[in-house]
Parts: sequence; structure tokens; C-alpha cells
Amino acid sequence: MAVADSTYDGGTARRAFLTRWVGWATLGESLGFLAPVLAWFLAATAWPRAEFALLVLAGLAEGAVLGWFQVRVLRNRLPGISAARWVLLTAVAAAFAWSVGMLPSTFGEWQDWPLPLRLTAGGAAAILLLGSIGTAQWFELRHHVRRAWPWIAGNAAAWAAGLAAFMLVAPPLWQPDQPAWLIAVIGVGAAVLMAAVMAVVTGLVLLRLMPDAAAAGYAH
Repeated sequence: MAVADSTYDGGTARRAFLTRWVGWATLGESLGFLAPVLAWFLAATAWPRAEFALLVLAGLAEGAVLGWFQVRVLRNRLPGISAARWVLLTAVAAAFAWSVGMLPSTFGEWQDWPLPLRLTAGGAAAILLLGSIGTAQWFELRHHVRRAWPWIAGNAAAWAAGLAAFMLVAPPLWQPDQPAWLIAVIGVGAAVLMAAVMAVVTGLVLLRLMPDAAAAGYAH
């Protein structure tokens, strides 16, 4: 009976941790993504030449908001984690990811490169973009979790899944000559879906990294 109770409690606690993580991470990324949406709107309507700089700066804001919402969950399980470092690392990584993602549209000369070079550059950019946030956060997480390196791969998989969800929803709904506000609304809706997918995958990865994640305070 004791074993059964322990198993039940552990399962309940793990579900509570996952639910809390998914909820806060989804909210954080959804709110944070409003910064790039606003930056794009400003670039489209007022400052087209500033699009690259605006989106990179917006990436800082997006990452900071996401990191803050994530760490508010993590610090209950990992009390020694530095909220300031987690937020800063996530913000810088998000800005870097936006800068990498903006390169193809900013520098169109790459389309004239030989195909093998384009494929190589595209693969390298994808690795840098998808691995940026997980790698940055690993520098803090490794001080609090044994064998934290799977967080890098898990985070990359989470963002790949999230971005795939975004691309499946937003581009088909975006049509030529749509007003900027409608494009922004579609982008925000797709971003919420992206955030939820990312949050679920990263939450499952955290449960693997911290098998007792919910044992310290999430069962209530």
C-alpha cells in the first residue's frame, strides 16, 4: 500500500508540475511574442528600413518575458537557480535567434550562392536558431541538474515543433493585400499555438531531467 501511495503521489505531483510549466511557459511566450508582432507592425507601417533592428530588439523582450515566466516555475523546484541569469540568458538567446532567422530576408544575395553552399548555410542557421535558447539556458541549468545537456536537444526539438505548428497555421491564412492588423492577429493566434507546443515538449523534457520534479511542493 505504501508503494502504491508513493506512486500515486509521484504521478500526481509530476502532472501538477507539467501543468504548471505548460501554463506559465505558454503564457510567457504568448505575451513575449507580442513584442516581435509590434516590431513587425512598426516596420511595415512606419520604419521598413529598421525591420532587422526592431525585431532583434523585440527578441530581447520576448526572451526576457519567456525566461521570467519559466523561472518562476523552476525556482520552486530548483531554489538555487538564478532568476536574473536565466532571464538574461534567455533574452540574449532569443535576440540571437531572431537575428539568425532574419538573415535570409535581409541579405537576399544568398539566393545566388551555389546550391550546396545554400544547403550548408541553411542547415547551420537552423542549428543555431533552434539550439540558441536551450544552449543559453543550459549554462545556468547545469549548475542545478545533473546531466543537463539533453535540455539543449530537447529545447531545439520543442522549438522545431512549435515553429512547425506556426507555419502550418499562419502562412495559409496570410493573403496578399491583407491589412497589417489582420496579419498581426493571425500571427498572434499562431504564436499561441506555437507557444503551447513548445511548452508541452519542454515540460516533458524537464520531467525526464528532473524525475522528482514535483516532489518538492507541486503535489498540493
